[in-house]
Amino acid sequence: MKETFSTLLRYMLISGVLVHAFEPISTTIVAGVGAASLGMKLYNYLFETCDENWIGFNATGLQEDLQKKLFGQHVASQVVFKAVTGFMNNENPKKPLVLSLHGWTGTGKNFVSQLIAKNIYHKGMESGFVHLFTATAHFPHTRDLETYKTQLQQWIKGNVTNCPRSMFIFDEMDKMQPGLIDSIKPYLDFYERLDGVSYRQAIFIFLSNAGGQNIVQVALDFWTAGRQREEIQLKDLETAVSLSVFNNQESGFWHTSLIDKNLVDFFVPFLPLEFKHVVQCGMAEMAAKGLELNATVVDRMARDLNYFPKDERVFSVKGCKVISSRLDFYTD
Repeated sequence: MKETFSTLLRYMLISGVLVHAFEPISTTIVAGVGAASLGMKLYNYLFETCDENWIGFNATGLQEDLQKKLFGQHVASQVVFKAVTGFMNNENPKKPLVLSLHGWTGTGKNFVSQLIAKNIYHKGMESGFVHLFTATAHFPHTRDLETYKTQLQQWIKGNVTNCPRSMFIFDEMDKMQPGLIDSIKPYLDFYERLDGVSYRQAIFIFLSNAGGQNIVQVALDFWTAGRQREEIQLKDLETAVSLSVFNNQESGFWHTSLIDKNLVDFFVPFLPLEFKHVVQCGMAEMAAKGLELNATVVDRMARDLNYFPKDERVFSVKGCKVISSRLDFYTD
């Protein structure tokens, strides 16, 4: 938004139309039109609306965030950037963008979903057009599965009707009740409209630990063979991950038509983090907390964490998940 609130307000006062903007009857048609226009600008500044005032893709910002803030995830960074950029630059997509992010805890899945939201919506995750669902919080009871299906369908339909460029994030898909996510399958498909509503501009992101073991095994195999981590490519991981979550009876993706009908655009693998990545997370967290950067403190904290294999200590067990709380302990 190019005009600040104070600039807009000052202009309205000087031009003598501020009163007209709020009066039910304007003294002239010209004044009424001008007041309505300026009143709408003021409204769009103060209240989030589903238009370019509040929604606009920043490709450069997303690329820089992925490169500078996400550590150890060269595959995920590349896939996410290309997928989101291609979708947002497509004026007439054939279906919604559907990304499924997989990997062990602390590898950056939630963080990446936040970066995507930040670079599309001016309010980021605080936007009224970004909707986060957590399996254990929003869908906890097996007995209420059919109720959840109906509620989820209504929620998505209502929000996309309100704003076609809506984003839906489903966390803990590995704990989601099997069958629930299939209830929204029609909204992710190649339909132009369903009951008068188009879902083609929406974004759906699924976050899951399922498939993490397969990803870890690939990383271990590369390390054992003496190959560089950066040699790992999407093709080395994607098929194994998709098959793993599809056949996992405890996964929300178990035998789901979303996979069977190829409605997930990308299964994005997040590799286990190494010691150097944990250090990078620690330094970034210190900066975010406004603390004086101290490599010695971060190094000591990182070394005290658990790694595997036990003897070689190559990969972090919890990644960057506990960095924030651990830093508080070490800095105090």
